[in-house]
Amino acid sequence: MTGTDEAIATSPLEQSRALVGPGVDRILVRSLEAARRQSNDEGWQDGVDTVQAFLVGSGKRVRPLFCHLGWRSADGPDEPGILEVAAALEMFHGFALIHDDVMDRSDTRRGGPTVHVSMARAHERCGGRGRSLDYGRSTAILWGNLCLTWADDLFLNAPLPPERIGPAVEIFRRMRAEVLLGQYLDIRGEAVTADLPTSYRILLLKSARYTVERPLQIGATLAGASEPVLAALSRYGVALGVAFQLRDDTLGAFGNDAETGKSATTDLRDGKSTVLMAMTRQAASPEQLAVVDRWHGNPDLDDEGVAALRQVIVDTGSLRQVEQVIEERTEEAVAALRDAEIPEPAGRALTEIAHQLVHRTN
Repeated sequence: MTGTDEAIATSPLEQSRALVGPGVDRILVRSLEAARRQSNDEGWQDGVDTVQAFLVGSGKRVRPLFCHLGWRSADGPDEPGILEVAAALEMFHGFALIHDDVMDRSDTRRGGPTVHVSMARAHERCGGRGRSLDYGRSTAILWGNLCLTWADDLFLNAPLPPERIGPAVEIFRRMRAEVLLGQYLDIRGEAVTADLPTSYRILLLKSARYTVERPLQIGATLAGASEPVLAALSRYGVALGVAFQLRDDTLGAFGNDAETGKSATTDLRDGKSTVLMAMTRQAASPEQLAVVDRWHGNPDLDDEGVAALRQVIVDTGSLRQVEQVIEERTEEAVAALRDAEIPEPAGRALTEIAHQLVHRTN
């Protein structure tokens, strides 16, 4: 065994990752196979195939992984039921991504076509009436809704104690309401530029809690965590969730398309009200603000405009400021674990994944 293999074998994070990734994929495939059997209609089969290609074998599985680490943080035993809930979170994430891509008019996701693009291509192949893109967007909304329904089925039918499923479902419901409100505020922020406090609120609702805090709380609640452990995981989750989304914001402005799996200029073209851009507007001179007003949210944004926006972001010190906040919030997250009664392997895994997520390039 090589040194790298030994490190993977002994790393609590990699052990969870090796369990969660394949386990969630198996459950998603099983769930979609059951859905496939509901109808022999060619259109239904084509749609299920599209959703399966979109969901299975791709993505970082961040939310399922945090759900499992929350379970481990409360000394949860080896139990297949927790993977059912982890898969439910990934199915819900599929719903969110499918709808998000329709709203953002994105063509690519995870290095491949978005669901509405795939469905539009299916419409073209069968020579359907009407505009293929309209068909793709409409059917993608419906397939996203089905993912939402299937997520509920997976969660509610997980073979775990009913007395724990109930409280965990309440967190799941709260998470869904938060992310939908965050998405609404995000869309509104494209129409009416959000200030820095509002941009932070969007970040907290749409991503920070949804990505880290709520999945951790769900997993820990299902394992019967104490209130002090839940409180520590909440502090960790919010701080790391903010850092995680701030990293997304920087990648959305400076990322490499080949590494991120989607266009690195979409956020700039759509005029997303990110914390990075709110800081930039706040610090910009009148001349710099004119550049931002010209290009941020301009559907005709070109390479020249991208370069100009990036230069203003750098020259105002906003990129440096965001990087500083990322580091501070990451340290805050790790510090929240130090005095918590969390098993050492779980604490190690949570510390390791914190640094991995905020220093990623995709």
